[in-house]
Parts: sequence; C-alpha cells; structure tokens
Amino acid sequence: MDPSTLLSLFRKTGALLEGHFQLTSGLHSGQYFQCARVLQYPEYCEQLCGTLAAHVDRAAVDAVIAPALGGIVVAQEVGRQLGKRTMFTERKDGAMMLRRGFEIHPGERVLVCEDVVTTGGSVNEVIGIVGRQRGVLAGVAFIVDRSGGRVRFPVPEGGQYAIMHLDVVAYTPQTCPLCAEGTPVVKPGSRTGSGTGQGTRVMTEE
Repeated sequence: MDPSTLLSLFRKTGALLEGHFQLTSGLHSGQYFQCARVLQYPEYCEQLCGTLAAHVDRAAVDAVIAPALGGIVVAQEVGRQLGKRTMFTERKDGAMMLRRGFEIHPGERVLVCEDVVTTGGSVNEVIGIVGRQRGVLAGVAFIVDRSGGRVRFPVPEGGQYAIMHLDVVAYTPQTCPLCAEGTPVVKPGSRTGSGTGQGTRVMTEE
C-alpha cells in the first residue's frame, strides 16, 4: 500500500482527525491519527497488517508484542499472519509491564508492533521489557511514523519499518500557535474515552 492510498483510507474512515490535540508526550498537534477507526474494518486491518508482515522475516521472529491499547490489534493481526504467538504490555500505576501470564522466554526473538509512533515512548518501554526478560529484539513495525523518520529504535539493519512516514509538526504548549489563538485543546484517545475528538480525553498516540 503506497502512502497516498493509506492517507486516503485514513480520511475515508475518519481515522485522521484535524483540530487541536494534546499527545501523550505532552506535545500539541493539529492532527491526530486514530488508527482504531480504520482497523475496525477487517479487510483494512488485514491489508495494513499484511503490509507490515510482508516486511518481516518470518523465520527470524518467535513472538510479537505491542503496547496497549493502540498496538494490540496491529500485533494480533501481524502475529496471525506470521503464525506467531502474540502478547501485549499494559500500564499499572503508570509503569508499562507484562501481565496476564504473558512472558518472554530468554533468547526469544520478539517483534514489537505499534499503530502510530510520534516520540517512540511506548515502543521504547516495550523494548526495555524485552531486554529485561532476556529476549532478543527482532524488529519494530508500525503503520504511521509521525516523526518523519527521526525516531529510531535499536534494531538490526532493516529491522524498523513503517508503512507511511509523515513529518507532522508538534509543539510544546508554550510554543503552540493553536494555544495562542485560544483554540481549546482536546485529549482524545483510548485510555479514558472514545477517541472521537470530542471532549477532553487522554491520548495514546506516541
């Protein structure tokens, strides 16, 4: 899938929101990618995750993992297409961790999946868990790279892949022109709301 087709798909499904949003990182942006809106359609989910799976060496991966919540659907479908066991991490008392009986075995080669990456914060937390469990980081795959390629993860050569790279401008609250204009900031996302872009909710896009 080429980037222009993906962008059109995001707009078609309402997955690309325009407005004034606060990201989990604390930065502000005029755009927000709510991947759940496109991934809710099985045919699109299969197609997008199939593009990620096609760039992975199946023989070099033993398991797939993602941070909750946005990456769970991506990891599950990529894992299904690769025929690999799939897990997810989640936060408890603010810390990302493995729960629900999930475990990474020493030496197990683990692929980290995510829907959207802006700062890479959640992915780096998952990478840290893989290391502490003595697993081997096999690669990182995600649908949208909002950093324009600036965010890099400690993976083998060719081990980082995104379908679409966008250099989306993000601002600190102090330098945000939307704040200066008095435009209300919205915190949409999956932690405490529906992510419709209405109201004040915590956003999980990282």
